Amino acid sequence: MLIMRGAFSLQWHITDRCDQRCKHCYIWSNSEMIDTNNELDLYQCKLVVGQFIDFCKIVDCLPLITVTGGDPILSPNFWDILSYINERKIRVNLLANPYHLNPKILSEMEKCGVRSYQLSLDGMEKVHDSIRRVGSFRATLEAIKLINKTKIRSTIMSTVSLFNYHEIAQVARLCATYNVGGFGFARYNSPNMTLCKDGGEKTEINCQISPFEYRSFLAQMWKVYCELADSKTFFMLKDHLFKAYLYEEGIFHVEPNKEKIVYDGCNCGIRHLTLLPNGDIYACRRFNSPIGNIYRNKFEEAFFSENMGKYRRYDKYKGCSACELLGYCRGCHAVSAEYTGDFFNKDPQCWRLVGQNVL
Repeated sequence: MLIMRGAFSLQWHITDRCDQRCKHCYIWSNSEMIDTNNELDLYQCKLVVGQFIDFCKIVDCLPLITVTGGDPILSPNFWDILSYINERKIRVNLLANPYHLNPKILSEMEKCGVRSYQLSLDGMEKVHDSIRRVGSFRATLEAIKLINKTKIRSTIMSTVSLFNYHEIAQVARLCATYNVGGFGFARYNSPNMTLCKDGGEKTEINCQISPFEYRSFLAQMWKVYCELADSKTFFMLKDHLFKAYLYEEGIFHVEPNKEKIVYDGCNCGIRHLTLLPNGDIYACRRFNSPIGNIYRNKFEEAFFSENMGKYRRYDKYKGCSACELLGYCRGCHAVSAEYTGDFFNKDPQCWRLVGQNVL
């Protein structure tokens, strides 16, 4: 299958240090495995940047680095890493927490070439704070106001589950009210979530949205996006199942794809890699997908490895391989992997039956 080229994204987790303990966090769900003493030092980080530039030349893509964590600003090498990325003239975005921002910090980020700063809102105040941390909701709104006074683009991402999906439309409207630069959402990729009740008692809740509930949710969000089309917020169709919904509604059209070109959809195995603080290279951070380690492998060795190649076997994608939207969607197989243990299983929230247009 041919691949359409463009920007190649490296999601770089420079640290696991964080002052939140989000209920859906894939890092702190395995907190016993976290070792902040095992992070790449500054010299190694600079080598990473150089290797990524060389790799992007090989695959004929523009380099894009998203620096994240944990909360990346808690890394002792944060500012040196940002400065070096900027020195090498690579586009850089941040995915971080709201707690350490002030006008001086944001001014320094501007000087380091930061283009966007992504924060999270997983519902309105009560729901969001129950997932993230008490006070996080208001801190995020204050951070948005600070970011919007700079040239850095504010972005909000929501993690959607059965626990909070009923509030995501409100979050989208709130983003428009606050003139957020961009808003999108992705699904929580586990069927369950552990929450703490008042008093510290832990309870496990079901987070599984049924396929048709999810289709109805996408329909609701599309309606909200259309209502807010004149706002300053750009509404991202991050979940690839949006393509399936818009296709069924006659809004998105596909041409015969005889050459089997990948135009859009999941970037796993195509234009994305993840680098962890300890040097592990992952195909995608949303599921357990190690394909190498930067101490032993260059990016091109990991990207063209047999371990990575299996994620490009689109004929193995159950439910997707015979679908006319294969080159545009493919759902989220990280969700498949976490729900079923098999990356190639059908996306648990995809409502389409192959060969039939089930509405």
